[in-house]
Amino acid sequence: MAKDKMKNKLSMRLKPLAGFALIEPVEELKRTVSGLYIPDTASQDRPQEGKVLAIGASRKGEDGKLEEAEFKVGDRVIYKKWGGDEIKMDNKELKLVEFKDVMAIVEK
Repeated sequence: MAKDKMKNKLSMRLKPLAGFALIEPVEELKRTVSGLYIPDTASQDRPQEGKVLAIGASRKGEDGKLEEAEFKVGDRVIYKKWGGDEIKMDNKELKLVEFKDVMAIVEK
């Protein structure tokens, strides 16, 4: 419960501008054949999955059409490997990702 309150405080203090989403990358534990769990931090790959903490307003694209987020706060999403900008806030690694760089919603 304390983690949820901290996430809410982060998203209240940091509001993404139009066309951006604030995402907390999720580190998944990978399991070896022998049963050992290895965190993503031991790997060279960057996490591409995260939880949406906040969403900015819709914005007009270059073609004049309105770009809206196809996801909502609380969704787990997959974003482009090198998409977004990393920021650090309250010792947490977060990403500001453009709507167009979010590729999928992970359904439960």
